[in-house]
Amino acid sequence: MESGGETAIATGVAALVAAVDSLTALPLIPASDTDIVALMQQIETCTRRLASVQRDVIVQACARSLPALNGSGSPALYLQSVLHISHGDAINRWRTAEDLAVWHRVGDEPGAAPVLPNAAQALDEGAISLDHVRVIRQVMNRLPGKVAPEARAYAEQQLARQARALDPTHLPRIGEMILGYLDPDGKLTEDADRQNQRSAVLSPQRYDLMSTLTVELTPDARAAFDAVMAKLARPGMCNPADKESPWAEDEDHPVPREVLEACAARDQRSKAQRQHDALLAVLHPDFNPAKLGSHRGLPVSTIMTMSIDDVERASGVATLATGGQIPVENALQLMARDSKTFVLVKNKNGMPLHIGEIRLANPAQRLALIATERGCTRPGCSAPASMAAAHHVTEFSKGGPTDIENLTLACDHCHALVKDGPRGWKTIKLGEDSDFPGRTAWIAPAHVDPSRTPRVNHLHHPAELLTEVPPSLRPRRVCRASGLSPVRYRVLRRAAIPPPRQ
Repeated sequence: MESGGETAIATGVAALVAAVDSLTALPLIPASDTDIVALMQQIETCTRRLASVQRDVIVQACARSLPALNGSGSPALYLQSVLHISHGDAINRWRTAEDLAVWHRVGDEPGAAPVLPNAAQALDEGAISLDHVRVIRQVMNRLPGKVAPEARAYAEQQLARQARALDPTHLPRIGEMILGYLDPDGKLTEDADRQNQRSAVLSPQRYDLMSTLTVELTPDARAAFDAVMAKLARPGMCNPADKESPWAEDEDHPVPREVLEACAARDQRSKAQRQHDALLAVLHPDFNPAKLGSHRGLPVSTIMTMSIDDVERASGVATLATGGQIPVENALQLMARDSKTFVLVKNKNGMPLHIGEIRLANPAQRLALIATERGCTRPGCSAPASMAAAHHVTEFSKGGPTDIENLTLACDHCHALVKDGPRGWKTIKLGEDSDFPGRTAWIAPAHVDPSRTPRVNHLHHPAELLTEVPPSLRPRRVCRASGLSPVRYRVLRRAAIPPPRQ
C-alpha cells in the first residue's frame, strides 16, 4: 500500500501533467494580445516556482545518498545522468540547491535558514529565475570572507530585491555598487590580481577549420577593445557579405553617412559576427589604429567618467562610454598617457552646464551627455553611450533648441519609437521638483503604460536602485582626525606637513 505522502506526491504530479496537457492542447490563435502576454508571464512564473520544487527534490535525493548509490562522483554528475541535461545546467541546479535550500545536516540548529534566504523566497514566489540565482551567487561569492554578517545580509537582500525587476544581465552592476559600498578604498582586488588573470588562448582548429579564442581582458584592454569595436563593429561596417561595406575610415577618407546607413540596413549579422569581422579588420596588416577617425561625432578613443571623490581617493571605478568600467587608478594612468584630456563641469544636480545652440550636437555636448547619462535614456534599455546618438527632447522641427538642456542620448531603436500618434513615445526633461531633476524621462504610450507616468532609466545609474544603505556600511571618505580625504592626508604626511586638526 502506498503511504499518504506517496499518494499526495503522485496526485500532485498527475495534476501537473494534466494541466500541461490541457495547455498544450489549447488553440492560441483566437487569443487576444493581452491574453498572449498574460499567458507568457504566467507560464514563466510557474516555471520558476517549479524550479524551487526541483531544488527541494535535489535536496531529498542527496539526503538519501542517491548520487552515491547511482555511482555518480558528484550530485551534479548525478543530475546530468538522470535528467539528461548539460553539465553546466546540472552544476547550476546543484549550486542553487546548496545555497537556496534548507539542509538538515548533523549539528544544524532547528529552523536553519538557507544561505541566500531572500533569493530563496523570490524563487519560491516565481519572481526570479535560475539565471537570476546564478548571478546572485556569483556576486555573493565575490564578497571576501572578512565581510561582516550584516553587510553580507544587506548585499543579498539588495540583489534579491533588484532581481525581481531586472533581467540577470543587469544584476552585476548592482553587485559592483554593493562592492563599492563595502570596499570604498578599492583594496579587495588589486591590479596585480587582474594582471595575473589576463590570458588569450587560441584552440586548435576543428574539423571544419574553425577555432575558438578565449580571452581574459584586463580593464585597460577591455576599454581599448570596446572603443575600437564601437566603431568597426557597428552595423554596416566590415561586412564581408557586402561589397560596398567600408572596412576602414579615417579623417582623410570619411565614409559618407548615406553609404553607411544603406549598408547598415542590409546588415543581417549578429553582434558576435560583427565583432569577429571587426577583429579581422584590426588584424589586417594595413590597419592603422591611429587613423580610426570619429564615431558619432567624437574621435575614436576611450571616454571615461569618474567622480571627484574617487579621483581624490584614487579608488572606485570609472564608467566608460561603452558601458564598461575601469578602476580609477587605471583610468588616471590612461589619462596620463593620453595627450587629450576632457573636463566636464556639472551643476548641483549633476547635469552639464549650458553649451551653445546649433543644429547638431557638437563634440562637447556629446561628451557632456556621455558623462551624465552614460547610455540610452529610455527605461529598460541597456545600450551604452557608444551605441546612442544625441537627440532633441523637444524636436528641432518643433522649435526645440540644440542646447544641452534639450539633448539626450537614445539608441537608434529607441529613438524610432518617439513619434506622434497613439503608439508613439514622448520624452521630457524633469524639473527641479522631481526626484531626478534635469534627467530625461520617457512617457510610454497608453497601450504600454495606461498611467503614462514619466519614467527615467536607472540601468546606467545602478546606485539609484539601491535602497538606503545602513550607516555601518557607508564608506568612510575622510580621516577622522583631520577631516581630510585619505589621499590628501597621505600627501601631507609624505611632505612632512602636519595635517590640520578639527
